[in-house]
Amino acid sequence: MIRVCFHGAESTGKSVLAEKLSRELACPWVPEYGRAYAEAHGTAFTMADLLAIAKGQDAAMRVACADAPPLVLLDTDPLMTAAWAQMLFGEVPDELLRYPKAEHYLLFAADTAWQDDGTRMFGSAEARARFAAVAQDMLVQAGVPFTPVSGGWSEREARVRAVLARVAGTGEVEVQCGSGTR
Repeated sequence: MIRVCFHGAESTGKSVLAEKLSRELACPWVPEYGRAYAEAHGTAFTMADLLAIAKGQDAAMRVACADAPPLVLLDTDPLMTAAWAQMLFGEVPDELLRYPKAEHYLLFAADTAWQDDGTRMFGSAEARARFAAVAQDMLVQAGVPFTPVSGGWSEREARVRAVLARVAGTGEVEVQCGSGTR
């Protein structure tokens, strides 16, 4: 089983692309637990909220991986929650770094137009650049493999498709997931 995590600053197309590709490839997609949490509890996060978000994200990932599908797309993971902790509180609890890591990460650049959806916080150019740098630092600190994803929407999608094909070992975006080959 290969888990690929969509990682990076807000409003960079991660959720939309992860959901789209999971449908096309008929493989599990683990949505961003933090979004649902923010919609239910608000965005005045405490560190306890971030720890709860990481725990919820990890639990959702474990459910999606229970049947060991060949490919699972993660719309984030606790490593991204660690980036949020750094951004919001200037520190990262060790607990956030101890969660299992994906086999590959896609690092989405903050080079797209920011859109406020009611749960996003870092919309200024300076804040987005800082958040993007913190997100990358988390990947480097964790020592996980990652591929940068940038450019326009079609460029991002093409890049992600190419990486998925490579990490799935198919050479093309045709992986066996769910009930059939796509």
